[in-house]
Amino acid sequence: MHAPSAPLDPATRSGSTEQLEAIDRPLAEAGAPSGPLAPGRYLLVEEGGSVRAVALTRQVTHLGRGFAATLQLEDAGVSRRHAIVVQRRGGVRVLDDRSANGTWVNGRRVLEAELRDGDAIMLGRTVLVYRERSV
Repeated sequence: MHAPSAPLDPATRSGSTEQLEAIDRPLAEAGAPSGPLAPGRYLLVEEGGSVRAVALTRQVTHLGRGFAATLQLEDAGVSRRHAIVVQRRGGVRVLDDRSANGTWVNGRRVLEAELRDGDAIMLGRTVLVYRERSV
């Protein structure tokens, strides 16, 4: 996975509009995934200048740098077991998995957060965007 060109220092991460735009900019510059997304839930991840849509097909998706992760992220700032995305009761939540650098949603450090369409998740220097497409 590719990291943003201008990483945000954890001390400067807040909910300000300017910082959120800095988080979203790398994905916007890379462009949208090729073709429309089918109905479902996705994590968009920038890789080599393009955006890949990863379908959330399991109830539990492990994010991290380790081999056991469902979605492996090649970023030294990402822990081997960094975060977990859980689908339940009609919603999707992201949970920090005792990561060293924290899990950030829309510029705020979280231990657990409900995800909504368009939310930016930052793990280390890697930005993922949650997308939900209905039927």
